[in-house]
Parts: sequence; structure tokens; C-alpha cells
Amino acid sequence: MGAVLLNSVHKSFGDVLAVNNLSVKVPTGSIYGFLGPNGAGKTTTLRMIMNIIRPDSGSIEIFGDSSAEQAKARIGYMPEERGLYRKMTVAKVLTYFGAIKGLAGDELSRRVPRWLQRIDLTNWANKKVEELSRGMHQKLQFAVTAINDPELLILDEPFAGLDPINTDLLKAIMLEMRNEGKTVILSTHVMHEAEKLCDFILLINKGQSILDDKLARIQSQRTSHVVSVELEGDTGFIGRLPTVTAVESDGHHFEITLADSADTQQLLQSLVERVRVQRFEVKVPSLHEIFVDLVGASNAEDS
Repeated sequence: MGAVLLNSVHKSFGDVLAVNNLSVKVPTGSIYGFLGPNGAGKTTTLRMIMNIIRPDSGSIEIFGDSSAEQAKARIGYMPEERGLYRKMTVAKVLTYFGAIKGLAGDELSRRVPRWLQRIDLTNWANKKVEELSRGMHQKLQFAVTAINDPELLILDEPFAGLDPINTDLLKAIMLEMRNEGKTVILSTHVMHEAEKLCDFILLINKGQSILDDKLARIQSQRTSHVVSVELEGDTGFIGRLPTVTAVESDGHHFEITLADSADTQQLLQSLVERVRVQRFEVKVPSLHEIFVDLVGASNAEDS
């Protein structure tokens, strides 16, 4: 049994088709990325999973149950619109939401300081939420979502407002949860972050699934036309090779772009005949490159 199952889900808002015939199976114990540009249908899909809005047609199951309400205690949901009480202190916010989620006093007294340490906010425990930076607020929202140790975390744009250090902090916590058998669904339009984190990728554009598979399989099935090499010798001939369309160089390191029909082994042979090849690597296409290739640069957003 998977953690979440969507079957032919549709959702429209007036004349706008937000989600179109979307079917997804999220396995337990995985990090599943819902990726796509702003307006692709990611947030709408997450809200339907949470039963905040209802699909026009199709079905959604969570842990085999057709109602998110039945599985509510097993889910932690972090919406895109953050909602913490700004006049409360950081520790009291964690305590308050932990109590709402059913944690008793003794358990709260253990979990609150542990989570404050985990998200590096121990020194801010008695500060009001309104005093926090955007990134601190984001980390606190994550802790509120996860304090009751849910089996399923649903995170809408969890990296918004975070610097690289705190982004890595949250990613490490998500990976730890995944390794404990929990399931994480996250939406983002920042594809390079998802590429480092997710086991499975769902690429959505205009409410439709463009790709849905394991990340490694998605990348292995896409042909790359860029080769990264390190060379010694006279390299002036490279740009004149008939299969080469572009060359970028910063000394001994070259990024060579080939024509669509080119054979990388033929390029290697041409190089070996004329220069010393210290490194030759066919680059794995990034998710951003794959998405641009599939839906066009005008629809792809990354940051």
C-alpha cells in the first residue's frame, strides 16, 4: 500500500483547468517531489490531498483511506501561506501546536527543546515570532509541522526564504525522516534543490503530468548532448569538428555541446587522436534542462 494515491483527478476553477487527469502513486518511505513552474497545479493538488478543496472528479486515498480526515493524525501539512501567531514566543508556538496535535505535557517538554535545537533556534526560544527573520520563521513552521512525528509530511515550497545553510538543514531532516520510513511530499519550482533530495519526481505543467518516475531513471532515459572534458595539447580544432555545435572553455576544462545526432564515442576518438584526454564525462541532464526541453523555456522557472 502506498502513502498517497491519486486516480484521474480533475479540478477546475471557473474556466481555468488547474489539475487535469492527474494520477500519482506515492510509495511509503520516499521523498516525492511535485515540481513545475508557478501556477502548474502543485498547490491545488496538495490541497486536494489534504481535503481542503475537493476534486471535481477522480479519487484520492491516503494510507488506503479515502478521507484525509481519517488519516489526519498521521499527516503533517506545511502550507505555502505560513500561519504562526506572531505575538507568541517561539517555544510557546511549538508547545501550542504540539498540544493541538495531541501531545501530552511530558512529551511536549521533551520535544519542544529537542526541535528548537534541531532547527537551531534554541537561543530564540523566548523571542516573539514577529522578531524572527523570514528564514527562522520558515524553520519554525517546519518544526510545527513535524513535532508530532507524522508518518506523512506534505510541504508546500519548504525552501522559500531559506539561505543555503538552512536549506541543507531542512533537507538533512527530511532525509533522516525518509530513512526512518516516513514519507515526504514536497512541492517546489526550484528544481536543483529537488534534484539533490527527491527519490521520485513528478513534473507538472498546466495541471498535467509531464514525467513521473524515479529521478535516476528519468535522467538515464534522457540523452545528453553535453560532454565535460579536461584536455592537454592544441585544442583549437574542437570547435571545427562537424558534430560540435558549441564549446566553452576555462583553460584545460571544456564543455562541448554536440549535435542531436552525434555519437559521444566518435568525439572521444577524435580527441584521443590529437590531444591528451585527462577526463571525459557525458553530463547527466539536470531536471531544469529536461523540463525546458519538454515544455519550453517560457514555462520553466528556476532560482
